[in-house]
Amino acid sequence: MNAALDTTLSALADPTRRAILAHLARGEATVNQLTAPLPISQPAVSRHLKVLEGAGLITRRVDGAHRPCRLAPGALDELDGYLAMLRKGLERSYQRLDALLARMPAASATPSAPSIAAPPDRGGRGLTSPRTRNRTRNRPTRKAPP
Repeated sequence: MNAALDTTLSALADPTRRAILAHLARGEATVNQLTAPLPISQPAVSRHLKVLEGAGLITRRVDGAHRPCRLAPGALDELDGYLAMLRKGLERSYQRLDALLARMPAASATPSAPSIAAPPDRGGRGLTSPRTRNRTRNRPTRKAPP
């Protein structure tokens, strides 16, 4: 992967930043408008916006005293390309699996119950070995404190 894609994925890893992007998907918004629905302070939102802007996911414009934010056009193009490459790989895997399943003989119409063998009779000894049994027999007994 390249550095730009790493930066984008890192920015998208934070749930607060994803919430901000979801809000901006509905349209342009100021920092105060973005802060209102979030349980964090305005300076914290501003820090998140700086990360999103650094990743190229949003842009800001100057409008008097305000700097409204919006989604950057084409911001996710590189990520879309990366995900498309992964989808193609998965599709090839599914095609190979389909081909393998097509070559397998058809299963019988009535499935049989799996056979579960009973464990061998150990004469009431359970699952302990002679070595384990001897260790537990030869332990000194502890006396209860007075």
